[in-house]
Amino acid sequence: MIDRDLFPVDPWRLVETRFPGERQGVSETLFSLGNGYLGLRGNHIEGRDALEHGTFINGLHETWRIRHAEQAYGFAEVGQTIVNAPDAKVMRVYVDDEPLAFDEADVREYRRSLDFRTGVLEREVVWVSPSGKRVRLHDERLVSFDERHLAVLRLEVTVENADAPVTISCQMLNRQDGEDVFGGVPSLSGNATTKKGFDPRKAERIAERVLEPAEYWQDEMRSALSYRVAESGMTLGVVADHIIETENDYTARRLVEPDIAKNVFRVQAKAGVPIRVTKLVSYHTSRGVPPRELVDRCRRTLDRVGVEGVEAQFTKQVNWLEAFWERSDVRIGGHDDLQQATRWCLFQLAQAAARADGAGVSAKGVSGSGYSGHYFWDTEIYVLPFLTYTSPLWARNALRARVHMLPAARRRAQMLSEGGALFPWRTINGEEASAYYAAGTAQYHINADISFALGKYVRATGDDDFMYREGVDVAVETARMWETLGFWRTGGDVETFHIHGVTGPDEYTTVVNDNLFTNVMARYNLRFAARVVSEMAEEAPEEYAEMADRLRLGPDEAENWERAAEAMLIPFSPALGIHPQDSLFLEREVWDLPNTPAAQHPLLLHFHPLVIYRFQVLKQADVVLALFLQGNHFSEAEKLADFEYYDPLTTGDSTLSAVVQSILAAEVGYQDLAREYFEQSIFVDLADLHHNASDGVHVASAGGVWTALVSGFGGMRDYNGELSFDPRLPADWPELSYPLHWQDSVLQIVLTREELKVAVLEGDPVEFTVRGAAHTAVHGTPAVVRLANQGPVIPGRPEFGSQARREDGTLLSASVPVTSAVPVVGSAGE
Repeated sequence: MIDRDLFPVDPWRLVETRFPGERQGVSETLFSLGNGYLGLRGNHIEGRDALEHGTFINGLHETWRIRHAEQAYGFAEVGQTIVNAPDAKVMRVYVDDEPLAFDEADVREYRRSLDFRTGVLEREVVWVSPSGKRVRLHDERLVSFDERHLAVLRLEVTVENADAPVTISCQMLNRQDGEDVFGGVPSLSGNATTKKGFDPRKAERIAERVLEPAEYWQDEMRSALSYRVAESGMTLGVVADHIIETENDYTARRLVEPDIAKNVFRVQAKAGVPIRVTKLVSYHTSRGVPPRELVDRCRRTLDRVGVEGVEAQFTKQVNWLEAFWERSDVRIGGHDDLQQATRWCLFQLAQAAARADGAGVSAKGVSGSGYSGHYFWDTEIYVLPFLTYTSPLWARNALRARVHMLPAARRRAQMLSEGGALFPWRTINGEEASAYYAAGTAQYHINADISFALGKYVRATGDDDFMYREGVDVAVETARMWETLGFWRTGGDVETFHIHGVTGPDEYTTVVNDNLFTNVMARYNLRFAARVVSEMAEEAPEEYAEMADRLRLGPDEAENWERAAEAMLIPFSPALGIHPQDSLFLEREVWDLPNTPAAQHPLLLHFHPLVIYRFQVLKQADVVLALFLQGNHFSEAEKLADFEYYDPLTTGDSTLSAVVQSILAAEVGYQDLAREYFEQSIFVDLADLHHNASDGVHVASAGGVWTALVSGFGGMRDYNGELSFDPRLPADWPELSYPLHWQDSVLQIVLTREELKVAVLEGDPVEFTVRGAAHTAVHGTPAVVRLANQGPVIPGRPEFGSQARREDGTLLSASVPVTSAVPVVGSAGE
């Protein structure tokens, strides 16, 4: 799937062997650096010819009034868009006053690499100037995991074959609101209308000025800019220190204006004598602290780093990543190509979440402006599992972001005539920002997704302290919403609980009744809240009393939640032996995906929503995802039947889908198909399979890769807090191994075709089951379980049958909507 001449296989690095040219936007994403708070896109230091000169800070956003063509009560009113922070990456090089510009330069050597062990982006270039000067440039860049607010950029320039005047111009630019001297479109570059037409996955562009200048100054080698965001009121400070090291003679000049700061070094370079310039940059943001205070914080960060020294920052980065890989690395035996892609994905998860520190994890992390920098359910369902089982503190921080959103979620529920809290479908500041409610606000399942992630975190870590102090508020308020949203229906002696007018994960089917995924997850949410309240009453009476008072918990609420959960309608078709995605799904026509041209994917960019909504066609796995998340409530036969029905209907238009399809394919026996879906997931960005990697990393897909490895091929489950394994190792993989944080213990799992070994590296003994048989692993005494096989094997892939029928027995036929060229009667001009 990858051009291996451009990106050779290296299990610990991503290497680029030539300037990417037309793939530059994708390359900017693949080589982006971040720490969860601060992100620098992989732009070249020359500051030219980029798709998006991006510097992003988690949560830094602007707000804008949403203008609906037709307004209605309760529609989202204020949009939120990530802001492009001042760009400090620029370090322009001139030799004989001729600039290095890749579009016209005579570049003899080029190599760029991102090392997953050091966290350093490194580039080596040899350029022959128009006057014949052979110039070697070596630059390094890191965004510190240890120092949340710090980036380090280092450039070394050597004229190898002659003396020459060299100028290095270090700059900070406000690209959000203006163009630099080379022109070009200011970021945000990802406007919703592109050369290819409308694309809702991209960010909005704001026409008005966003960053209003505040304090700006220079002091010797230090430059400072600061701003207030016009409408959101957020504030930003950025300060840069510059260090030059050379035996050549040089002079330093500087300039500062509201939107630009320059520190320029003019060097009389001798042949073979290097020039090294280091730029230390600190960013601080706030929701309301004055810009001057943020500038002071930046100064303190840089003062501290100055005392420690530059080399210490590189050393601390290596040490931090060594600890990360020790608790996170998933090893695939005998496949360096898959190993490289896996580690790239895991590294992206660290870059998106490590220092988010309660700000949430957005769909693109801090690698790009796609989806406007919004947080979705992606975090809870696809990213939180990795965080929970490898770096629990990061998971706790991500969950605290949702706790902080509770006041806004309560207001949103009230606006939609519901009790409790309703979390926004897409947001940065906690308010709903989805302008298209049918595929946005109607996805009420986000409430259950958040509670599910909370329950998984508490089960895996035993962090009752967080649960009883903060998490319980989320559990209770989300359960209250389901109780008021749903309703009771009596048929004979049976009462059932229904949820109508919602949208499940599949955004190609909207505003439906009794969506299976929503009902199954709401049932979990209701039971989870009731169980937590009951446990608190027995085990933590003081915390229970405080919670009951704080939330005004009624004496019968928990019992009512249990009753609604037990009566929840779970749709099932006895005639077809499957679970309908919703109450009317099986009555729709079937979209003929095999005969849909590739040029018409994704469907959402080529067909009106109403056209798509009339068909049995899925943007992403819906029922199949429920089968995985709540798999203990479905039989093996039901999982197989559902997978075989829905897999041929799933377009793969969402990057969230293939990982789930891989997991279920492995479980039910489609082993080769599981491997196929896994490779689609692991290369989604590296091979730009969805043609939008330039907008930023698909963070949720990267999280899903970990889950596909550990839960898909590794067969790990933790239903009801009980750890179990049922492995599905691919036929050509000799070994799969990974660490796992479980309760207070750290495990190392090693899977081969013949056995599963569970070793306790730290902590207490751990009990688990393998295909129903109980085992215990003790520190120093690994549990080794012999395996008879790797589960059932079914060749090929499911296909939609030509004799498929509806529940009433009528024949189903598949088709592709066609736009005809029939003249419109009575049109203008007739």
